[in-house]
Amino acid sequence: QTEIPQTNTHTKRLTHLPPLLPPLLSSLTQTSPPPFFQSSQNKPITAAMPEAPKPTQTSNGLTTIAIAEKNKRTLQFIEDVTSNPDDVQTQVLHEILSRNSAVEYLHHRHRLHGATDRRTFKKLLPVISYEDIHPDITRIANGDTSPILCSSPISEFLTSSGTSAGERKLMPTIAEEMERRSLLYSLLMPVMSQFVPGLEKGKGMYFLFIKSESKTPGGLPARPVLTSYYKSSHFKNRPFDPYTNYTSPNETILCPDSYQSMYSQLLCGLCQRTQVLRVGAVFASGFIRAIRFLEKHWQLLCRDIRSGTLDPTVITDPAVREAVLTKVLHRPDPELADFVESECRKDSWQGIITRLWPNTKYVDVIVTGTMSQYIPTLDFYSNGLPLVCTMYASSECYFGVNLNPLCKPSEVAYTLIPTMAYFEFLPVHPMPKSLNEKERQELVDLADVKLGHEYELVVTTYAGLYRYRVGDVLRVAGFKNRAPQFNFICRKNVVLSIDSDKTDEVELQGAVKNAVDAHLVAFGGSVAEYTSYADTKTTIPGHYVLYWELSVKGTTAIPPSVYEDCCLTVEESLNSVYRQGRVSDKSIGPLEIKIVEQGTFDKLMDYAISLGASINQYKTPRCVKFEPIVELLNSRVEGSYFSPKCPKWVPGHKQWSNNVKN
Repeated sequence: QTEIPQTNTHTKRLTHLPPLLPPLLSSLTQTSPPPFFQSSQNKPITAAMPEAPKPTQTSNGLTTIAIAEKNKRTLQFIEDVTSNPDDVQTQVLHEILSRNSAVEYLHHRHRLHGATDRRTFKKLLPVISYEDIHPDITRIANGDTSPILCSSPISEFLTSSGTSAGERKLMPTIAEEMERRSLLYSLLMPVMSQFVPGLEKGKGMYFLFIKSESKTPGGLPARPVLTSYYKSSHFKNRPFDPYTNYTSPNETILCPDSYQSMYSQLLCGLCQRTQVLRVGAVFASGFIRAIRFLEKHWQLLCRDIRSGTLDPTVITDPAVREAVLTKVLHRPDPELADFVESECRKDSWQGIITRLWPNTKYVDVIVTGTMSQYIPTLDFYSNGLPLVCTMYASSECYFGVNLNPLCKPSEVAYTLIPTMAYFEFLPVHPMPKSLNEKERQELVDLADVKLGHEYELVVTTYAGLYRYRVGDVLRVAGFKNRAPQFNFICRKNVVLSIDSDKTDEVELQGAVKNAVDAHLVAFGGSVAEYTSYADTKTTIPGHYVLYWELSVKGTTAIPPSVYEDCCLTVEESLNSVYRQGRVSDKSIGPLEIKIVEQGTFDKLMDYAISLGASINQYKTPRCVKFEPIVELLNSRVEGSYFSPKCPKWVPGHKQWSNNVKN
């Protein structure tokens, strides 16, 4: 999901990322197309390859005429690449394979021997998952600089929200990928401006944050893709562009203390309230956390606005203090403080976004995939403003854009841009066990997918991933010219998710078993049945809820502290992304275990059968979302227990001993 900003990762990858990367970024200062439209000899690989829009910039930034011209060229680029997607894909594959022809993975291991055609590529290269290349990733992480996967040097690892063996996956990247990502970001605002004109006349209030990073034993940075971007010169030294004019100074975004970062970004947004035309964050969950932070701390914010100062006990970061006081909070503003106070004191916070930021046109957040659970809350706070998902991206690759950004969240469809990578699609069959191995592995090219069919996305990238299964399931919703548009359906195998975390059924089962073995067995107890629920309604941030029906043979009552210990053991057993969300990002609340009455899961089965489920095929769902089922479970709760403290977590992989950076 990811479903990055501009903001709009699910991953829920970084999955549908927002417009946070400034449009045209470095290519604003270039006079030639970005390198991914050229061969390594800096010559076009073919005259037919669509050319990225060239920049137009004055010394004082983009003029209104220049903006209109840039938008026109950008939209024409989209027309060009979607009119002949198969030709573009052929050229992209040729470019990737030719520049990487001598790498170990292609030449020695799979004996491609310089071939760049699709037929040979599909015949010789297997479809892979992360575990297949984990040994190669480990070699690179440990300092092997030979061309294993890619001819260009690996510049850093982007840490995925997906995990392997409980740790974040490491996705290799190369320096030129920043330009490729920048191109995709450059498409967002020209598309958006077709639907909402005049956005260049105001600012965007986006809540953006960096996360902890580490170094591999070989010295390469390992960090989330957005942290990599925000710390890059592309972001910090970006030329002025009205489409990337944000209320938050860079220093507030780059502050490693999440509390100070959130406080200062909200303060700056309030001080510039009338200039704000769009608001957002990467994920819907992150934006809601910002509003709840405002609910909790508006009195402190009003005090600082009223006095024109920053409380030194709240904001201690010197760079943040200087940036806010010199760029935004220039003087006392008691009138603004009175207004914010009067709005925040009201009993209802319905429509608080449009009340405090009255010129806001839309909310730019990811609301596809598991983020859809936050739509009612966003509608409440925004008074029904459009919820916009602008793009689809991940740590592995940036994929595509939403060409109809004002559509309903349930109708969001992403057009994959054929220049970003070579895309293949593994059909998702309702009954895969009825197929032979060849049928299960029969991949379809971008231009050959069928309307209404579902596929798992497979990518071949410039940075060294070949026929890599991303894990996202997409449905073909329509076409832009000859290029397909996809609904994001789900992340394969994910059971629970609150923010960027992804917990699957196998991992959840192992965590429950660990808790039972460690704490309940001594009392003669076991879990007869269980299910789970991602609760984003009763608490912000949301939290995992486990419903346990017990079988207890012992005579000693199980004290509450034992159930609390079970909560903590479950959390300790979950992956590092979950634990980082609990400990560092504060994006996930304490896990809760609810003990339900005997016979509850029989009632659950009866309910499912009453709705048409087959008694012969019924099995207990390991995650529930349907509200009547949640209500049924909650009506039979005998006791509720929360994790008493945060689980253990440290940045980096557990096998590394390295210096951690914030």
